[in-house]
Amino acid sequence: MNPLIEIRKRALSIETVYHEGGPVAEVPLKMAAAMAVVRNPYAGRYEEDLMPFMAELRSLGRELAEELVDALGGTDRVEVYSKAAIIGINGELEHGAVWHEAGGWAMREVLGQPKAMVPANKAVACAGYRMMVPVHYIHAAYVRSHFNSMDVGLQDAPRPNEILFALVMGSGGRVHSRLGGLLKEAVQGNDGLR
Repeated sequence: MNPLIEIRKRALSIETVYHEGGPVAEVPLKMAAAMAVVRNPYAGRYEEDLMPFMAELRSLGRELAEELVDALGGTDRVEVYSKAAIIGINGELEHGAVWHEAGGWAMREVLGQPKAMVPANKAVACAGYRMMVPVHYIHAAYVRSHFNSMDVGLQDAPRPNEILFALVMGSGGRVHSRLGGLLKEAVQGNDGLR
């Protein structure tokens, strides 16, 4: 792998939601996060050109996206997605923003080019920081039943000179969704919104 990408550890977290206090779902919701903790090549200094790092991260993004698809049982089982970065305190927010293109591109590629934008979250933080990552429907962002989130983070990451990159996918909307709005079945899929 390129010297810009030095992975210390990877993790896969899977949640299976059977109910949220109401009836047990016929098909449980599965949410999964694939994470990689990498050395931040720009920690402690300002670097004008972050594009080489972003380009090299595409291969990692693809690996994480494929891992999530496998964990959820195939591309036809993925209905929501998102991405996140937690940057160690010797880095800057822009070091995590490289994941917008690298992680987002990878998920779209693996999932067959869905149209909805890939939501995201990022923060500069200490090791052990937990982040709520928003997700929505992969074909149309306005599908209200699929507005949800997943908690990501690792106890020992990111260290000050690291970045934790995460991709999140899930098999459906909220288990007890009942608040109306655009239904998945009514999506036209032309603009990534409706």
